[in-house]
Amino acid sequence: MRRRRVAASGAVLVLVLAGCSGGEEKPSAGSPATPTVTVTVPTAPPAAEAAVLGPTGPGTAKACRGTAIAVGADPQQAIDAAPAGTTFCFAKGVHRISRAIRPRAGVTLGGGPGVVLTGSVRLDGWKRDGDRWVVRGVLPAPYQLKGQCEDNKTKPCQRGEQVFVDGKHLTRVMSLEQVKPGTFFGDYQANAVYVADDPDGRAVEMSRTPTAIEKSADDVTVTGLTIEHFASRPQGGALQVGPGWTVIANEVRWNHAVGIMVIEGDRAELSRNTVADNGQLGIGQYKSADVRITANLVTRNNTDGFWIADWESGGIKSTRSSGEVSGNDIVANRGIGMWSDIAEYDRRITGNRIRDNAADGIRYEISYQAVIEQNVVESNGYGTGRGSGGSLWDGGGINVNTSAGVQVRGNLVKANRNGISIQSRTRGDGPRGTYVLADVVIEGNQVVMNDATASTGVVENKGSPTKAGAVTFRRNSYQLDGKTPDRFAYRGKTMTWNEWQQAGFDQDSISS
Repeated sequence: MRRRRVAASGAVLVLVLAGCSGGEEKPSAGSPATPTVTVTVPTAPPAAEAAVLGPTGPGTAKACRGTAIAVGADPQQAIDAAPAGTTFCFAKGVHRISRAIRPRAGVTLGGGPGVVLTGSVRLDGWKRDGDRWVVRGVLPAPYQLKGQCEDNKTKPCQRGEQVFVDGKHLTRVMSLEQVKPGTFFGDYQANAVYVADDPDGRAVEMSRTPTAIEKSADDVTVTGLTIEHFASRPQGGALQVGPGWTVIANEVRWNHAVGIMVIEGDRAELSRNTVADNGQLGIGQYKSADVRITANLVTRNNTDGFWIADWESGGIKSTRSSGEVSGNDIVANRGIGMWSDIAEYDRRITGNRIRDNAADGIRYEISYQAVIEQNVVESNGYGTGRGSGGSLWDGGGINVNTSAGVQVRGNLVKANRNGISIQSRTRGDGPRGTYVLADVVIEGNQVVMNDATASTGVVENKGSPTKAGAVTFRRNSYQLDGKTPDRFAYRGKTMTWNEWQQAGFDQDSISS
């Protein structure tokens, strides 16, 4: 294929390409002219790069007008005594929630700046124990442990009770000998908690209640609340969201597992929330159709040591669901930025800024029918640990794994551990047929690989070879650092740009 003309045109580069020829012979005067095809490749980043996320959190909530719930009152008593559809306004201050709130249909649970629902209890009665302090009798009865931790030997992430000193999160250690300032040890056999920070004159609290609000009814609104310090169990949310819920302008922070969990919550909407510093995951979605997750700040989640590379840690994870994830800032999470996994269908991931996450920026895994479009995916994948390396098998800025009907278009994929990783694995059957890599189109993206070891391409295992035509790369623009020529991969081989094109990919794309 020979390039005939190159011209810049706005946000794209227009190329007029001659048709392919088997040799360099010129056509005879009587033969028809070689056909040309006009194509465009992107030269300007998507609008999301210049866009700035607007304010999030309780400061953006509308003023609450309704039935007041005073600090120290039992909110459930007020809810049970009022009809469905009532608006409740929590007073400014700290509301200690000792049992999950169960709203009725159509209820609004509102607040504003300074309204805090906490699942923690104060720890008093500390006694000196050598160079440590101990309080006894505060831990809960035994409960089932689950979850995969980055440390898979001592498994600290499986315990939900976290300790805070003057609001500062302490790191759990798994033996008394490891206790030092900034850490705590929970001895569940002796029912004792140890710290090295002198608790005298300080507010020492421990998360105790697992859930702030349960999905007990439909069409509930939660707005203007700060929800913190709940001992949510792995895969469980401090805030559970049901069908038709609206969750807007809240701050959900420092809970042990998932901040906000949509569970069988069709048509739920999450917008303008700050979801930060939760122990496992910012937002989760399970068996929920047509959910909209828009304009949220999801950042610094997985503070309690869940497995970074491959177990539901990080920003957002959705399973067996559909809907839209758009216009969010998904930043600096210790895991995957946005992960759709297992039987997702009709998923749209658009216009997000996904940066500095420890694992993949976007992963679309064993699922169907998705559009991944106009996202900025930058500087992801440099923080994985256990069970992970740097190959395309370990992911990329965007990772499509054994999925069908996926369009990846118009994204800026920049400075990630790898560029775009397409994987074909043997993964069994799903509700819409066997999980296979098929009908995947990578089109009109800007891919900047300025790490000398970063690559883009297709990898497969022996049991699931990639079928001809299953993956199409076209009209993409690549920027390489030039230090290493082999930056592409297919059928177990690393390739130069020319070899990649000769293999049938990106024949109307450019590389510089």
